[in-house]
Amino acid sequence: MTDTLLWPDYTGPADLAAIETVPLEERGLPETTYALLARAAQLWPDRTAITVVPEAARWREPQESTFAELLAEVHRYANTLHRLGVLRGDAVALMAPNCAELITATLAAQLAGIAAPLNSGLSRQHLGELLRRSGARVLIVAGPELDDQSWETAQALAGSGLLDAILALRPTGATGSAEPLPTVNGVRVAYLAELARDGEETCFDGVTPHAGDLAAFFHTGGTTGAPKLAAHTHANEVADAWMIAANSLLDEESVIFAALPLFHVNALVVTVLGPLFRGQPVVWAGPLGYREPALYPEFWKLVEHYRVAAMSAVPTVYAVLAQVPVDADISSLRFALVGASPLPAAVRERFHEHTGITLVEGYGLTEATCASVRSFPDAPRPGSVGQRLPYQHVKIVEPESWEELPAGETGVLAISGPAVFAGYVTGRDEHGPILDGLGKLRDGWLDTGDLARLDEDGFVHLAGRAKDLIIRGGHNIDPGVIEDALLAHPDVTAAGAVGRPDVHAGEVPVAYVTLAPGAEATQDELRAWAAERVPEQAAAPKVVTVLEALPVTDVGKPYKLELRADATGREFTEALSGIAGVEGIDVGIEEGSVTATVRVAADADQALVKAALGQYAVHWTCVVAGPQVTH
Repeated sequence: MTDTLLWPDYTGPADLAAIETVPLEERGLPETTYALLARAAQLWPDRTAITVVPEAARWREPQESTFAELLAEVHRYANTLHRLGVLRGDAVALMAPNCAELITATLAAQLAGIAAPLNSGLSRQHLGELLRRSGARVLIVAGPELDDQSWETAQALAGSGLLDAILALRPTGATGSAEPLPTVNGVRVAYLAELARDGEETCFDGVTPHAGDLAAFFHTGGTTGAPKLAAHTHANEVADAWMIAANSLLDEESVIFAALPLFHVNALVVTVLGPLFRGQPVVWAGPLGYREPALYPEFWKLVEHYRVAAMSAVPTVYAVLAQVPVDADISSLRFALVGASPLPAAVRERFHEHTGITLVEGYGLTEATCASVRSFPDAPRPGSVGQRLPYQHVKIVEPESWEELPAGETGVLAISGPAVFAGYVTGRDEHGPILDGLGKLRDGWLDTGDLARLDEDGFVHLAGRAKDLIIRGGHNIDPGVIEDALLAHPDVTAAGAVGRPDVHAGEVPVAYVTLAPGAEATQDELRAWAAERVPEQAAAPKVVTVLEALPVTDVGKPYKLELRADATGREFTEALSGIAGVEGIDVGIEEGSVTATVRVAADADQALVKAALGQYAVHWTCVVAGPQVTH
């Protein structure tokens, strides 16, 4: 294949039309993620593929592997899985913080079977459900040296009869003898690297995958509520990785920085598969990635040392970096991509003023493999997350009728193309995983659940999550307008707006913020500030609450369900304040919805509780010494 066929000129929005004159199937993309790795090892065998830092304080002591070494290690690991009985349609679960062995194991799981990364922060109940749904009987997990909590969870899951094998990983750069592993009745327990040490490294002994075979199951959702399991094919991942790699601003010498957890699609597609296309070296942060506080004081020196050219992170990371003194030469950093949640204008401006680097927004979701929209540093489009990626298509539809809306009108964003996932895994039968779109797929189009509009040039402008809309008396309020108003205040570092239950309006807007160190802005001052700057008075927050930190998921996405739960708890506490016998209110999150439990004394008047809370559209339960009352 020629370079011009595989790598068209793609520097700005005007290039999209020319790129799509060549059908994607004629560009000669590798068929699978394994073929992609094998191609890289053939083209650049001696070039450094991955540089993995053991921890932030030891960023000058990495473990390195060339592309040829990475392929050999993947062969050894995949052959080990094959010997353990993993076949093409079998899932292999992986649960560990980032380390050198996890990168190899993830690629090996996609070669031998289907990779099913897990977030160890999920409850054991949810992890067990994901194992059952995926059918995974082999778990590759952090050993006791790497993460003792993950290791304890793995033993508990095995003790419940969910696993046939537990394969432990050691920390990056570990030396000396590994800690002995306990026995678990009926379960194979061993270190993966030890099992694979003498394995075949020149080829894979099993059946290699094809483009339409399943490559990975990624769970999607917050840290509570039952996660869904999205299935990606090899063709999905290869196509999306190529769309990301087809970026003329970066070349083969460009060093990519990776610090997001490998249970997130961005880490796999953007910082593992994408760089394989061009043989770009990737520098991986320590096990905690961006969640390690010690990384930030060292970050700019790390960029200078490794000549990092591109990085990908969430807005909260850039908000922190905008406050870290630039104490090194960071001229190599040309491409700083931000995604996962909308980028506040204040964060963009502060980061640019602080570093001189323009943040490049993108948009994607697990159900579309990873990325679907990108922007361009040399062609800014204020308020937009960018233009659709080549061969993906977008439209705005009315949520009920699914009728396409014209440019400028806000509706639900829908996506089609080669990156749209195969469906959610709902179970298994004798033929393998059972997939179902669960209402998210309509005639080849993916319902993203995100509100957006397209401008006349086809750029996507997000307007929030459909489920995050604040509906005040039938009037839709975008929480983003409230957050933008608060982020314009010099003392505010982060903001989140949600709906608080209200007897008269259904819900009213309230906001939560964090402040810069030493800031003295009061909650009343911030509420007045926002009221003067929101586009309509209906959007003025009734209350602004200052917190030490806003809740986020493990990859840094804002987690607004916790804010909604807090707002509900405050409203219910006020509504019940005059009723004798109310002992407390517990607000939680179940199946993605806020629920409340009211604890009352045995002699409390339950009728008064019901009268006070029955006017709210929130599920609640009254717990007393006798029977429970549920609404």
